Amino acid sequence: MAQVGIDGGRLIVEMTGFDRVWALKKRLDIPLDHVRGATADPGAAREPKGIRAAGTHFPRFITSGTFYHRGERVFWDVRDASKAVVIELTGERYARLIVQVADPRATVALIEGAQRPN
Repeated sequence: MAQVGIDGGRLIVEMTGFDRVWALKKRLDIPLDHVRGATADPGAAREPKGIRAAGTHFPRFITSGTFYHRGERVFWDVRDASKAVVIELTGERYARLIVQVADPRATVALIEGAQRPN
C-alpha cells in the first residue's frame, strides 16, 4: 500500500511494508505543478500492464513497480483494486502512478485540494 501526502508544494508517495520490496522503490517525490489530476479507479487494475521493467507482477494478486505501456512509463503498486487511485502526471519520469491507498476518496480530495490556487 502507498501513503500519499502533500509537503511544501510536492506530492509525496511512500510505499509501506513489503511494497517497498515488490515495487523496488520507497518514495516518489513530485512537484504539484506536474500533477494533472487524480481519480479513484478500481477498474484500473484490469487494464493491460504492459512490459514490466522492474518490480513484481502476479496476476490477480499484485502489480508493483515500473511498467511500460504504449510508450509510457507507469508506476504500479496495487494488490486490492477497490482501493486504486490513478494519478496523472506531466513532465515527469512516469506518465501515471496507479497506487493502492487506505482511503481512495480522501486521497483524491487531498490531491485535488492541493492543486487549487489559493
